[in-house]
Amino acid sequence: MTDLIDRLAGGSELSDDEWRFLIEGDYERQLLFNKADEVRRQYYGTDVYIRGLIEISSFCKNDCLYCGIRRSNADAARYRLSEEEILACCEQGYGLGFRTFVLQGGEDGFHTTQWVERVVSDIKGTYPDCAVTLSLGERPREDYEIWYQAGADRYLLRHETASRSHYEKLHPAEQSYRQRVECLWNLKEIGYQAGAGFMVGSPFQGMEELIADMRFLKAFQPHMVGIGPFIPHHDTPFAAYPPGSMTLTLTMVALTRLLLPRALLPATTALGTIHPQGREFGLKAGANVVMPNLSPANVRGQYSLYDNKVCTGQEAAEGLAALRESVAQAGYQIVVDRGDAL
Repeated sequence: MTDLIDRLAGGSELSDDEWRFLIEGDYERQLLFNKADEVRRQYYGTDVYIRGLIEISSFCKNDCLYCGIRRSNADAARYRLSEEEILACCEQGYGLGFRTFVLQGGEDGFHTTQWVERVVSDIKGTYPDCAVTLSLGERPREDYEIWYQAGADRYLLRHETASRSHYEKLHPAEQSYRQRVECLWNLKEIGYQAGAGFMVGSPFQGMEELIADMRFLKAFQPHMVGIGPFIPHHDTPFAAYPPGSMTLTLTMVALTRLLLPRALLPATTALGTIHPQGREFGLKAGANVVMPNLSPANVRGQYSLYDNKVCTGQEAAEGLAALRESVAQAGYQIVVDRGDAL
């Protein structure tokens, strides 16, 4: 067992059967988590990077079957932050010690190429020592290039699943797996620190899909990988499906750390949603990033991708002192740093 884990950590190619055993086999998971933690400490020490998450819009043109802000959800609360509100979030976050701001939102047509360009330029002009991460979905390559020239450093675009057939079961016909992957390659070619990621336990996901995710990550070599459990939203077609397993999610985080030792891996909000200590468990399984919410308090509950999403307490920027303490108790330290990928 330890030999197989060491082989993965050493960069060896694994067979499907070996991946299958590591993902769902009957073995002591702590062996895997300990190795992942050892590797993250080798590259990043005990540092944990914080990102200030600013959820800029809950409008979205897409109709992903798992998402609470899908366009067909007539009951979703919709809002957009103004440029002034976004800059106010950055001002608050900078004072708290955040040196990366993540602008995340639905695919909202209100956010024109020029609007995003201006916001990025303003943030970088005011906080030149900070990184700006965008997570605004699929856009033409030209948009990505303009935003990169304006100063955007990173872009998060989860591939969601590396299986085309599975992708088509999670999205309506107008959304294309080919387009999603093409956007990811465009981002990397332009020069962004590019982030991919996937859900664990999403409807119709089996072992072959998870193996495909690992093979995609090996080929794409993203700088960041967001991995969280599927959590259903009551106003979606997948409302009745069970949430993903925490143990399986932690397993995929740990395997990703061994596969991509230099990657930035967040202990996701979804992990903290399905278990009170989910974030700390994620850190102990190889994660090294946390993303407290910097959005205005009055809109946090409206960015409802899935049910019961936590956005208060240690998940909120104002709870940073408590977050520092819980991270320290887990054996790590929050640092004031841009936290770029190695």
